[in-house]
Amino acid sequence: QVQLVESGGGLVQAGGSLRLSCAASGGTFSRSGMGWFRQAPGKEREFVAGISSSGRTTAYGDPVKGRFTISRDNAKNTVYLQMNSLKPEDTAVYYCAARLPTPIPTIPGRGPSDYKYWGQGTQVTVSS
Repeated sequence: QVQLVESGGGLVQAGGSLRLSCAASGGTFSRSGMGWFRQAPGKEREFVAGISSSGRTTAYGDPVKGRFTISRDNAKNTVYLQMNSLKPEDTAVYYCAARLPTPIPTIPGRGPSDYKYWGQGTQVTVSS
């Protein structure tokens, strides 16, 4: 059973930065595409960023392009989300997600249904 544990959330002022981490265990991390989603109160879960199993291909939601960067370290079974120039509208619970492993890398999935496993989430609050 794959387990995902997020960390790095917290309270930050607008314009600041945070780095989220997601540690994976129990699966074949190096063959799984990974993603970050977020959900604000009263809103649907939103795609933030995705990365292929090799790390060569990334994708971003329009609201975060140019400000957030997704990366992964397959040796550490960890995926990261570097968030810069944070805005109050970035406030949400951020979830890490993993796709089922594939023999070759695939383009990052953008929908929640593309992902099989989910972490518990970490709260990010950006104050104005």
